[in-house]
Amino acid sequence: MDKLRIVFMGTPEFSVPVLEGLIANYDVVGVVTQPDKESGRNHEIKFSPVKKVALDNDIRVFQPEKIRVEYEQIIKLKPDLIVTCAYGQIIPKILLDLPKYGCINVHASLLPKYRGGAPLHRAILEGESKTGITIMYMDEHMDTGDIISTREILINNNDTVGDIHDKLSIIGKELLLDTIPNIISGNINPQKQDDSMATYAPVIKREDELIDFNRTALEIYNQIRGLNPFPVAYAMLEGKVVKIYSSIIKNNIYTSKKNGEIVRIYEDGIGVSTGDEEIIITEIKMEGKKRMLVKDYLNGIDKEKLIGKVFNED
Repeated sequence: MDKLRIVFMGTPEFSVPVLEGLIANYDVVGVVTQPDKESGRNHEIKFSPVKKVALDNDIRVFQPEKIRVEYEQIIKLKPDLIVTCAYGQIIPKILLDLPKYGCINVHASLLPKYRGGAPLHRAILEGESKTGITIMYMDEHMDTGDIISTREILINNNDTVGDIHDKLSIIGKELLLDTIPNIISGNINPQKQDDSMATYAPVIKREDELIDFNRTALEIYNQIRGLNPFPVAYAMLEGKVVKIYSSIIKNNIYTSKKNGEIVRIYEDGIGVSTGDEEIIITEIKMEGKKRMLVKDYLNGIDKEKLIGKVFNED
């Protein structure tokens, strides 16, 4: 039998190991990714990570603005299987019905939980203790198709979205390569999703990044690690943006202080009052400055002048 002809659809860094695994084992006849974007002050054209891998391997690349109407070139490739992973567009029915072995998606959650575009972030933001990869048949809706296989991992209390991203991108590749032979042989038992158990993971917006110190220290802690290293939680201090990368919860309660008030300076952090306990900020990026540990930031300023200042105060 000739090598399986696969069209791969994906865009970000998360998708790269999955594509590389397919290239090493099958005939990837085309790659579909989002259109190039301008980046930086000079408006330089930036390729997606998936496009870079495809070009490095001499694979044809397609970048439709709207795949629901720009799919003829994909049909001409006559794929036996279409694989998607964090592509970013809904696949039209004409393509879903095209390949002999169907269209499958590598999704970074344990479906039906966290359907949508930001499952990695949302799992940590919500304080989940586990997550994983789901491989599913695709249908005309977002992440609602029948489940073929899953693999679960624990989320450690100090894991960031970057940590989970790196773990699951490799697990996604491994699970996909374990699953495809079973799809080809028919040795699978797809399971319908229980829609009553579904939760959703909308794409992170700017308002999701702003820390509300009226929330609990645990909620803020999860927000900070759930947005590190991208897109990063932030707060305002004296009219300037302070990006916050890491923190520690301290079992101190300051009932007489404003939420968001700097209440104590530690050797390696800035203690801030929240809706319940104190949270210590340990790594930051001040507006116009580089990312740094708070202990290094404190070396260059008058520490005592920070006491009493309030984050997000107009």
